[in-house]
Amino acid sequence: MAVKPIPEGFHTITPYLLVDGAAQFIDFVKEAFGADEIMRMPTPDGKIRHAEVRIGDSPLMLTDACDKMPATPCMLHLYVEDADAMYNRALKAGAESEQEPTDMFYGDRSAGVKDRFGFRWYMSTHIEDVSPEEM
Repeated sequence: MAVKPIPEGFHTITPYLLVDGAAQFIDFVKEAFGADEIMRMPTPDGKIRHAEVRIGDSPLMLTDACDKMPATPCMLHLYVEDADAMYNRALKAGAESEQEPTDMFYGDRSAGVKDRFGFRWYMSTHIEDVSPEEM
């Protein structure tokens, strides 16, 4: 059987995050976004050498930051069934609001939060197909 160049369940692009406190980050995404933990490879000192979680149908890889590879905050976007519910769930999990759920001119209802690890999460529910002319 031939090896697939893109493993089953992965997309062409997979975010890989360098996190200060990777184990706590995993707990956060599980609570806030319903992530499933796929695998975790800890080091003897309890740090995370490599881990994978899945949010919906999308994988996310992460590792604990270190001197050679410091943490790199970024913004992540999630398309979800209910942006309002996901926003409230994230706030309950300890995230800070950056944008309350709002209907946007491009046809999405979007909201944004920042987690304690410095990552910005924007979540959207597509609510209307809008032509380029309307935008």
